[in-house]
Amino acid sequence: MPKKNAPAPCACQAGEPVSKATLDARLDEVIAEYKDKPGGLIPALQLTQATFGYLPEPALKKISAGFGMPYSEVAGVVSFYSFFTTHPRGKYLVRVCMGTACYVRGGKDVLEAMKKKLAIDVGQTTGDRLFSLEVGRCFGACGMAPVVMINETVHQRVKPARIGDLLNRVLAADEKPATQERP
Repeated sequence: MPKKNAPAPCACQAGEPVSKATLDARLDEVIAEYKDKPGGLIPALQLTQATFGYLPEPALKKISAGFGMPYSEVAGVVSFYSFFTTHPRGKYLVRVCMGTACYVRGGKDVLEAMKKKLAIDVGQTTGDRLFSLEVGRCFGACGMAPVVMINETVHQRVKPARIGDLLNRVLAADEKPATQERP
Protein backbone atom coordinates (compact mmCIF):
# COMPACT_ATOMS: atom_id res chain seq x y z
CA MET A 1 0.00 0.00 0.00
CA PRO A 2 1.51 3.38 -0.95
CA LYS A 3 2.42 5.85 1.73
CA LYS A 4 -0.13 8.56 2.34
CA ASN A 5 2.15 11.37 1.17
CA ALA A 6 4.06 9.43 -1.47
CA PRO A 7 3.63 10.62 -5.04
CA ALA A 8 1.57 8.52 -7.40
CA PRO A 9 3.56 6.14 -9.59
CA CYS A 10 4.44 7.22 -13.07
CA ALA A 11 1.46 6.96 -15.37
CA CYS A 12 3.81 6.55 -18.32
CA GLN A 13 3.94 2.82 -17.61
CA ALA A 14 0.20 2.65 -18.17
CA GLY A 15 0.66 4.29 -21.57
CA GLU A 16 -0.83 7.59 -20.47
CA PRO A 17 1.01 10.82 -21.33
CA VAL A 18 2.30 12.69 -18.31
CA SER A 19 2.98 16.40 -18.46
CA LYS A 20 6.26 17.95 -17.37
CA ALA A 21 4.31 20.01 -14.82
CA THR A 22 2.89 16.83 -13.29
CA LEU A 23 6.33 15.23 -13.07
CA ASP A 24 7.80 18.39 -11.54
CA ALA A 25 4.98 18.53 -8.99
CA ARG A 26 5.64 14.90 -8.00
CA LEU A 27 9.33 15.67 -7.63
CA ASP A 28 8.49 18.65 -5.39
CA GLU A 29 6.35 16.34 -3.23
CA VAL A 30 9.19 13.82 -2.91
CA ILE A 31 11.71 16.49 -1.92
CA ALA A 32 9.34 18.00 0.63
CA GLU A 33 8.63 14.58 2.13
CA TYR A 34 12.25 13.40 2.48
CA LYS A 35 14.59 16.41 2.61
CA ASP A 36 14.63 16.67 6.41
CA LYS A 37 14.60 12.94 7.16
CA PRO A 38 17.86 11.22 8.08
CA GLY A 39 18.79 8.96 5.19
CA GLY A 40 16.06 10.53 3.07
CA LEU A 41 18.18 10.91 -0.06
CA ILE A 42 17.98 7.27 -1.16
CA PRO A 43 14.18 6.96 -0.78
CA ALA A 44 13.84 10.30 -2.59
CA LEU A 45 15.99 9.01 -5.43
CA GLN A 46 14.02 5.75 -5.55
CA LEU A 47 10.69 7.56 -5.77
CA THR A 48 12.07 9.98 -8.33
CA GLN A 49 13.27 7.09 -10.48
CA ALA A 50 9.87 5.40 -10.11
CA THR A 51 8.20 8.62 -11.24
CA PHE A 52 10.43 9.42 -14.23
CA GLY A 53 11.54 5.89 -15.09
CA TYR A 54 15.15 7.01 -14.58
CA LEU A 55 17.02 9.89 -12.91
CA PRO A 56 17.36 12.76 -15.37
CA GLU A 57 20.02 15.38 -14.64
CA PRO A 58 17.52 18.23 -14.05
CA ALA A 59 15.76 16.10 -11.41
CA LEU A 60 19.09 15.34 -9.71
CA LYS A 61 19.95 19.04 -9.67
CA LYS A 62 16.56 19.85 -8.16
CA ILE A 63 17.06 17.16 -5.49
CA SER A 64 20.53 18.53 -4.80
CA ALA A 65 19.16 22.01 -4.24
CA GLY A 66 16.17 20.75 -2.27
CA PHE A 67 18.35 18.69 0.06
CA GLY A 68 20.93 21.48 0.35
CA MET A 69 23.81 19.25 -0.72
CA PRO A 70 26.33 19.46 -3.55
CA TYR A 71 25.27 17.96 -6.86
CA SER A 72 28.44 15.85 -6.82
CA GLU A 73 27.27 14.16 -3.61
CA VAL A 74 23.87 13.27 -5.09
CA ALA A 75 25.48 12.09 -8.33
CA GLY A 76 27.96 10.03 -6.29
CA VAL A 77 25.15 8.18 -4.54
CA VAL A 78 23.43 7.54 -7.87
CA SER A 79 26.59 6.17 -9.48
CA PHE A 80 27.42 4.00 -6.44
CA TYR A 81 24.18 2.01 -6.41
CA SER A 82 23.52 -0.13 -9.49
CA PHE A 83 19.76 0.15 -8.94
CA PHE A 84 19.84 3.77 -10.06
CA THR A 85 20.08 4.78 -13.69
CA THR A 86 20.55 8.17 -15.33
CA HIS A 87 19.21 7.03 -18.68
CA PRO A 88 15.82 5.56 -19.60
CA ARG A 89 15.60 1.80 -19.27
CA GLY A 90 13.59 -0.49 -21.45
CA LYS A 91 10.47 -2.32 -20.41
CA TYR A 92 12.64 -5.40 -19.88
CA LEU A 93 15.86 -5.10 -17.91
CA VAL A 94 18.12 -7.93 -19.07
CA ARG A 95 20.99 -8.66 -16.68
CA VAL A 96 23.55 -11.27 -17.61
CA CYS A 97 25.39 -12.73 -14.64
CA MET A 98 29.15 -12.43 -14.87
CA GLY A 99 29.90 -13.90 -11.45
CA THR A 100 32.59 -16.57 -11.32
CA ALA A 101 30.36 -19.62 -11.86
CA CYS A 102 28.41 -18.01 -14.68
CA TYR A 103 31.55 -16.64 -16.32
CA VAL A 104 33.28 -20.03 -16.21
CA ARG A 105 30.18 -21.78 -17.60
CA GLY A 106 29.82 -19.45 -20.59
CA GLY A 107 28.40 -16.19 -19.24
CA LYS A 108 30.70 -14.17 -21.49
CA ASP A 109 29.39 -15.99 -24.57
CA VAL A 110 25.80 -15.44 -23.39
CA LEU A 111 26.52 -11.72 -22.96
CA GLU A 112 28.05 -11.47 -26.43
CA ALA A 113 25.06 -13.28 -27.97
CA MET A 114 22.66 -10.97 -26.10
CA LYS A 115 24.55 -7.87 -27.30
CA LYS A 116 24.44 -9.14 -30.87
CA LYS A 117 20.75 -10.11 -30.77
CA LEU A 118 19.64 -6.81 -29.20
CA ALA A 119 22.16 -4.77 -31.23
CA ILE A 120 23.17 -2.80 -28.13
CA ASP A 121 26.05 -2.76 -25.69
CA VAL A 122 26.00 -3.08 -21.92
CA GLY A 123 24.36 -0.01 -20.39
CA GLN A 124 22.28 0.73 -23.47
CA THR A 125 18.60 0.45 -24.34
CA THR A 126 17.11 -0.67 -27.64
CA GLY A 127 15.60 2.05 -29.82
CA ASP A 128 12.08 0.75 -29.20
CA ARG A 129 12.72 0.99 -25.42
CA LEU A 130 11.84 -2.67 -24.96
CA PHE A 131 15.19 -3.98 -23.68
CA SER A 132 18.05 -2.62 -21.60
CA LEU A 133 21.20 -4.66 -21.13
CA GLU A 134 23.33 -4.81 -18.00
CA VAL A 135 25.66 -7.23 -16.27
CA GLY A 136 25.35 -8.54 -12.74
CA ARG A 137 27.93 -9.98 -10.39
CA CYS A 138 25.96 -12.84 -8.83
CA PHE A 139 22.28 -13.67 -8.60
CA GLY A 140 22.77 -16.49 -6.12
CA ALA A 141 21.96 -19.17 -8.66
CA CYS A 142 25.46 -20.50 -9.29
CA GLY A 143 24.31 -24.11 -9.67
CA MET A 144 22.17 -23.05 -12.63
CA ALA A 145 24.88 -21.08 -14.43
CA PRO A 146 24.97 -19.32 -16.76
CA VAL A 147 22.06 -17.20 -15.57
CA VAL A 148 20.19 -14.30 -17.13
CA MET A 149 17.69 -12.26 -15.16
CA ILE A 150 14.98 -10.46 -17.11
CA ASN A 151 13.23 -8.04 -14.80
CA GLU A 152 12.72 -10.27 -11.75
CA THR A 153 12.67 -13.64 -13.52
CA VAL A 154 15.78 -15.82 -13.43
CA HIS A 155 16.50 -17.88 -16.54
CA GLN A 156 18.90 -20.74 -15.92
CA ARG A 157 21.43 -22.64 -18.01
CA VAL A 158 21.10 -20.13 -20.83
CA LYS A 159 22.71 -21.09 -24.11
CA PRO A 160 24.06 -18.38 -26.45
CA ALA A 161 22.36 -20.05 -29.44
CA ARG A 162 18.96 -19.83 -27.68
CA ILE A 163 18.99 -16.09 -26.85
CA GLY A 164 16.45 -15.30 -29.58
CA ASP A 165 14.08 -17.97 -28.24
CA LEU A 166 14.42 -16.60 -24.71
CA LEU A 167 13.61 -13.04 -25.78
CA ASN A 168 10.70 -14.23 -27.92
CA ARG A 169 9.26 -16.19 -24.94
CA VAL A 170 9.49 -13.06 -22.77
CA LEU A 171 7.66 -10.99 -25.37
CA ALA A 172 5.05 -13.73 -25.99
CA ALA A 173 4.35 -14.09 -22.26
CA ASP A 174 3.67 -10.37 -22.09
CA GLU A 175 1.15 -10.60 -24.93
CA LYS A 176 -0.95 -13.35 -23.32
CA PRO A 177 -4.21 -12.16 -21.76
CA ALA A 178 -4.28 -12.04 -17.97
CA THR A 179 -7.35 -14.27 -17.89
CA GLN A 180 -8.50 -16.80 -20.41
CA GLU A 181 -12.13 -17.22 -21.29
CA ARG A 182 -13.65 -20.68 -21.39
CA PRO A 183 -15.11 -21.79 -24.71
